[in-house]
Amino acid sequence: MDRPRILIIDDEKDIRGLLERLFRLEGYEVFQAENGAKGLKLLEKEEVHVVICDVKLPDAHGVELLPKIKAIQPLAEVILLTAYGTIPDGVQAIKDGAFDYITKGDDNNKIIPLVSRATEKAQLQYRVRELEAKVGGRHTFGEIVGRSQQFQRAIEMARKVAPTDATVLLNGETGTGKEVFAQAIHFESPRKNQPFVAVNCSALGKDLLESEMFGHKAGSFTGATKDKIGLFEEADKGTIFLDEIGEMDLALQAKLLRVLETGAFLKVGDTKEKHVDVRIIAATNRDLEKESETGRFRLDLYYRLSVFQLHLPSLQERREDIPLLARFFIQGATSRMNRKPMELSPEFEKALQQHHWKGNIRELKNIIERAVILTDGAVLQPDVLPFDFLEDEPASGQAPLSLNAVEERHIRKMLAYTQGNKTRTAEILGIGLTTLYRKMEEYGIDK
Repeated sequence: MDRPRILIIDDEKDIRGLLERLFRLEGYEVFQAENGAKGLKLLEKEEVHVVICDVKLPDAHGVELLPKIKAIQPLAEVILLTAYGTIPDGVQAIKDGAFDYITKGDDNNKIIPLVSRATEKAQLQYRVRELEAKVGGRHTFGEIVGRSQQFQRAIEMARKVAPTDATVLLNGETGTGKEVFAQAIHFESPRKNQPFVAVNCSALGKDLLESEMFGHKAGSFTGATKDKIGLFEEADKGTIFLDEIGEMDLALQAKLLRVLETGAFLKVGDTKEKHVDVRIIAATNRDLEKESETGRFRLDLYYRLSVFQLHLPSLQERREDIPLLARFFIQGATSRMNRKPMELSPEFEKALQQHHWKGNIRELKNIIERAVILTDGAVLQPDVLPFDFLEDEPASGQAPLSLNAVEERHIRKMLAYTQGNKTRTAEILGIGLTTLYRKMEEYGIDK
């Protein structure tokens, strides 16, 4: 979540509108719901930092709604708003995890700082969750799967550079496991007990990316209400992984070059330099040398980043590893889903070998997870593969299914697997949430 997000649940339209205008001016992304049911439904689709909820709603009491809000989004902070506050309600609300319980009519000078403190607490909780996920998902070279000669050569080179402080540039197509290699290099280096911080340089615009990487001072731009620590400071004494570095704006490249050369940088809006000790690992699917020739990437930065270049082969280049990787992902998927062990049928394995893997390992992992979900027995068959894997003609004696029928069955199985969680279903299917709702309506699938 790039901007702080807030949900306002209140049956009074004027109050919702007033609060929305107020918090939009403060830089928040604002959602509205006119009753408890709609608020809960929205929370199933959108992750927020703060919920402001009226106590008296047409279909619910705010204090009773609080545990349901926390059950859906435990990291969000809830502020209850009431016209007629009572001490028992306030005590119960705080016991159930409300951030605060306030009376309507408090002026904006009180509610804005209150929501700001709640947002700060929620953002910290989300950040801790992200860092815990990174620690839990650490990789070492012994855990990386692949026996092909090219892949083993890449591992061998990565092992040699890991104990050093050399800057590493990982080249390879999207989905070849560049972040996994970056983590392995970090966790087999002397910095392994220090932070490993990953940044996707293509996910944010120039200004937001600069603020995320280097931090900012309060008042440096609209919405900067307090000082922010950047990811370079968070990674001090550890490693920072700059994914998709070729997407970085030229002006920001100059700032990164200075960090590489001196370890120093300026926060946005600051005049005093910060110094950090950070190892940089960068990754790209572009040819940065050619990009520099056309002026889209700084040549001096390319030379600093490419102290040690490492090419990660695509699945096209290491097809002999596909069955091995498939079985590895099957084992992981069945374990997570508490399913019995599964095997590849010869036809399924053949289909995997013949496929052109544009998304590489990431695509293979997603395909296997879907196949495990859709398989009722112990052997994966080709009929659970996506449409682009299937042959044009149905097998002998089989009636062909229409495209819509296959799609409907696929969506229903995914919804059953996620127990109706639309957001998770959309993620597994690789489609937007809006598209999923449209498909469900088209096929008459109950929401």
